[in-house]
Amino acid sequence: MESSRRDELARRGREALAESVRVKERFAPAGVPLLVDMAEVVLDAFRRGGRLFLFGNGGSAADAQHVAAEFVNRFRRDRSPLPAIALTTDTSILTSIANDFRFADVFTRQLRALSARGDAALGISTSGTSPNVLGALKWARENGLHTLGWTGALQTDMDVYCDLTLHVPSEVTPRIQECHMVAGHILCELVEERLLEEGSIP
Repeated sequence: MESSRRDELARRGREALAESVRVKERFAPAGVPLLVDMAEVVLDAFRRGGRLFLFGNGGSAADAQHVAAEFVNRFRRDRSPLPAIALTTDTSILTSIANDFRFADVFTRQLRALSARGDAALGISTSGTSPNVLGALKWARENGLHTLGWTGALQTDMDVYCDLTLHVPSEVTPRIQECHMVAGHILCELVEERLLEEGSIP
């Protein structure tokens, strides 16, 4: 690769990194206190013997699975597993619901089958407009689950269906996703540390 082309790519890479840092800096003042509140919701569900359900599409599906894995396995400390379920992983369930009903129902039907009042539902959508995420959050709220949402800067119906909504101050999908993953790690750390301090999990 010629040096001028390499220099241009390096410049773009530095700009993307700088933009990502700026978004996180703008996110921190309101976002971190909100994550503390979300951690309390998840803690309450776990203390009562309930579960955390996570769901989203594409990169947000990967984020849901990542966060669920941190809870079920471990985050920073060795401890007993915590009951978090990503509704994005079972291809037979997802494809059968999408085929027999609608793709918009793929998360709602799973919540109907698996959840109970007092559980927590975390929907992730960078746009805040994903029909299957919004539908699941709406059903969850109407049926006694605590509803949490992660999205971008725009106000959408996610704000209507969620008890707490975390907005990343950006409309650029990669920057929103990067901040969501930071938020996921913060949420895991807050919940894990608090439960260990209480002696609620060995």
